[in-house]
Amino acid sequence: MQRFLFLLICFPVLAFSQERKVDHKLEKALGELVKGFNGTAGVYVLNLKTGKYASLNGDTIFPTASIVKVPLLVGLFSKIEKGELSFHQPMMYRDSIKYGGSGLMQFFKDSSATEVSVLAALMMAYSDNTTSLWNQQLAGGGEQVNILMEQYGLKDTRVNSRTPGREEIRKIYGWGQTTPREMSFLLAKIHRGEVISKSASERMYRLMTKGYYDEQALAEIPPYIQAAAKSGSVNESRSEVVLVNAPHGDYVFYVGTKNIKDQRWEADNEAVVMIRKISAYLWNYFEPKSGWKPAWDVLKK
Repeated sequence: MQRFLFLLICFPVLAFSQERKVDHKLEKALGELVKGFNGTAGVYVLNLKTGKYASLNGDTIFPTASIVKVPLLVGLFSKIEKGELSFHQPMMYRDSIKYGGSGLMQFFKDSSATEVSVLAALMMAYSDNTTSLWNQQLAGGGEQVNILMEQYGLKDTRVNSRTPGREEIRKIYGWGQTTPREMSFLLAKIHRGEVISKSASERMYRLMTKGYYDEQALAEIPPYIQAAAKSGSVNESRSEVVLVNAPHGDYVFYVGTKNIKDQRWEADNEAVVMIRKISAYLWNYFEPKSGWKPAWDVLKK
């Protein structure tokens, strides 16, 4: 009982009370946008100013792919907050931790000097897999990150890869899993300065506004508008979480997919196109007088 009270004091549970009313008009429009999609789609949108929300499969579990790096970032900053790591702590890269896929550190020379801040930045900006696995280790492993997620009230958001006891569920969801509602709430809570500490949240949010991958949801948001985002892609899933600091009120959304038929790694992949369409619709829905349209066509460049 004492441990439970300690957790409540130190790790306030995510309050879903921000949700005040279903936006039926938006929910209907989102339903039209995902109609006919060849796969399973989930969408959650919350207007942080009004509390109105829309949800389609918002509590369905989806693979995170690289979006798991948001919980890993939280785990890393938990260690920094406790003084077990420092943000600018020197580190040394070794070839033995090299991991392929996205990212830059896999191309570093063995014994290259680096630091924790670089690991965090590469993980969030370039979705670097090598630094992400390194950060997972520094955070105490998937088990410790999962404990943090539970303490923040997230019952379905979990790290599966390299996490004892989750080998079978990893076969289903891969590196990590979440729901559109939960990951949206985690990002919103970071934005409000309520994860780990205000200073940690602000640093995490800054890191999430500097992403390299901007040809999905971000391509449909004006470049002069700040947005924090993380996307995740594997053959059978394309997903993205975004918090937009819009002029007339911040909003957060998550588009998750799984079991997709179109597994091509092209700009016109069906799931990616749907993510862009949803992002464009949301920008115009919340900022109807903006008049902004993308000058750069992702599909033609």
